[in-house]
Order: sequence, then C-alpha cells, then structure tokens
Amino acid sequence: MKKIELKKLVLAIVGGVALGAAAADAADMPQRPLPMPRAPVFVPFFSWTGFYAGINAGYAFGDTNWTNTLTGITTGDFNANGFMAGGTIGYNLQFGSAIFGLEADFDWSGLKGATNANCGPNCETRNTWFATTRGRIGYAFDRFMPYVTAGAAFGDVKLQGTGITAHSDTQVGWTAGLGIEYAFLNNWTAKLEYLYADLGSVNCPAANCIVPIEASLQLNIARGGFNYKF
Repeated sequence: MKKIELKKLVLAIVGGVALGAAAADAADMPQRPLPMPRAPVFVPFFSWTGFYAGINAGYAFGDTNWTNTLTGITTGDFNANGFMAGGTIGYNLQFGSAIFGLEADFDWSGLKGATNANCGPNCETRNTWFATTRGRIGYAFDRFMPYVTAGAAFGDVKLQGTGITAHSDTQVGWTAGLGIEYAFLNNWTAKLEYLYADLGSVNCPAANCIVPIEASLQLNIARGGFNYKF
C-alpha cells in the first residue's frame, strides 16, 4: 500500500510540473496583435453658401381689370394667363441651419387675357416680360431647404384692342411666395416655387385709348428651376 501511495504522489508531482511548464510556454508565445480600430467615416453636411445661377420655367395665371376713369365703368376682373421662362442668379449665406439669400430673375412672358365686357371688342392685357429681385429666408435639412421669399416685381404691361392704339408701361410692384429646393448633386439644385405678384395699375391716356383707362394686373406664378452653385 505504501508503494502504491508513493507512486501516486510521484505521478501527481510530475503531472503538476508538466502542466506548469506548458503554462509557462504558452505565456512566452507571441500574442496576436488586436486589429486596429476602424477610423470613423465623416460625412459632411451640404453647404448652401455661395453664388448660383440657373434657369426657371412655369405658368402664370391671374386677374386684370380695365376701368374708364371718366365714367367709372369697369370690365370687371377677367383672366390672363400664359407661360414664362428665363434665368436666375443669386447668393446664399448659411448660419447653422438658417439660410439667408438674395435672388433675381428675368423671364420672357406669354401672359395675356381679353374681354368684351363694357369694352370695345377684344380689349386685351398682355405681359411680355417679368422680373423680380427678392430676399429669401430658408431652413436647411441638410440637402433639403424650404423657404419664404419677398421683394420687388417688375414687368411690361401692354393694353391693346380694336380701335385702341397699343399702350405699354414698365410697372414696378411687389411679390411674395414660398418654395422648396433640393441639392441632388454637390453643385446642382432643383426647386419648385410659388409667387404672388401685383404689378399695380397702368394708366392709358385718352390719346392712346380713346378714353382714359386704368388697368390692373395681379399674377399667380407656379414654376420650377435648376441652379448651379459655384
């Protein structure tokens, strides 16, 4: 019995020494380096700051009214409508998410409307060109920007009809509206816009219009456009 117990003790000691040596060898083995942490990817926000130029096109529909200033007889409001197309320039300045800008545009206009009510045949109001100079205030959701806009409106208003010598004036009025703009590429944006414009009243003297006429013109303009940001 003593020999068996002594043999077990020797085996236990030898086994312990072997395990210790294996553990020491494992500790001395070179450790595999941990992978380097992946650098964070920085995705910059779109900046609206800068000059831009572009094109626009749309449709205008509105009301015009002729009044005989001697008798007070009026045609009442009648419709005037037509297509518009032209160019745009502007500048935006961004502070955080707030956008402040100035924009100007000049459009060819095919707007016209005619009536026979309390007027000689085919009393017609035409608008041959239309332009604005406006301020814009927007709020940027990265590449998407809704905005409001207001400023001055300019346009040529022409009166003509049977027995009437054509008369035109360059009118100065006001405009206001709203829109949305989206940057679909780093330098290209697309926009949709609505403007209301009042070009005031044109006074046609009796020498041109047989009787003195005062004519008004108000417009609703829906248009889209593309801009290139420099």
